[in-house]
Amino acid sequence: MSHSFVVEADGGSRGNPGIAGSGAIVIDEASGEILAEEGVYVGIATNNVAEYHGMIAGLKKAFEIDPTAVVHVRMDSKLVVEQMSGRWKIKHPDMQKLAREAHALIGSRQVTFEWIPRAENSRADAIANKAMDRKVSFAE
Repeated sequence: MSHSFVVEADGGSRGNPGIAGSGAIVIDEASGEILAEEGVYVGIATNNVAEYHGMIAGLKKAFEIDPTAVVHVRMDSKLVVEQMSGRWKIKHPDMQKLAREAHALIGSRQVTFEWIPRAENSRADAIANKAMDRKVSFAE
């Protein structure tokens, strides 16, 4: 039986572009237990590129835990949620590349996307900030 996971993801940059980092949390939907936390140091990038990196890190980790998992991604980036849902066009070349990577990773798996208010994404935001502060990627 496959699991249902929630991935909370966020990304940010200090300056736009600037020092950028991402955070992702994989949560077991049934128990609410946090299964993994990923911080990604992106380098110099825009906040939107960092948002994509956070989502991809969360998906990779979720599928590493259970390759057949059903995943619900929650982010405060309306841009990424709408682009990944196919409702908005992706014009920026860097984001087109990241969206292709994400779609290849998802393949035929069941993944849904939901926009959430920034205040509800504080855990992933804290991890993104930690990645920017440390200037290094990490898993906890």
